[in-house]
Amino acid sequence: MQDTDPIAAIAADQPPFARLIGLRITSATPDRVEAEMTVAPDLLNRNGVLHGGAAMAFADNLGGTATFLNLGAGEGTTTIESKTNFFRAVEPGDTLRGICTALHKGRSTMVWQTTILRGDGKVAAIVTQTQMILQKKR
Repeated sequence: MQDTDPIAAIAADQPPFARLIGLRITSATPDRVEAEMTVAPDLLNRNGVLHGGAAMAFADNLGGTATFLNLGAGEGTTTIESKTNFFRAVEPGDTLRGICTALHKGRSTMVWQTTILRGDGKVAAIVTQTQMILQKKR
């Protein structure tokens, strides 16, 4: 039997970039999106730990997916602001867990906070981002 849950379909249909970095959605509702990503060698910085841009991209994809789950027919979304606080390095081979929750869900913008946890459960980063809702063209 084919899954007809629209939320599951959106969560499963991630953009190519998400697949490139190894992002896997593990849970998705209109109020919370969770994902995992294993830190592959291609995602490291010159110090041999997870590149900050990879962590930010991981969180950005979660916020975009969460917003998408709340859009009306024909609407789209784009990130207009993002702020990241880094707390701990993440070693290669570790598996990140991201938990993205809504701080604000309005008609023209949504604000999401993604907590990125290392495999040991410690917080590696917290990302707060604003997604603009793109209205359908008339």
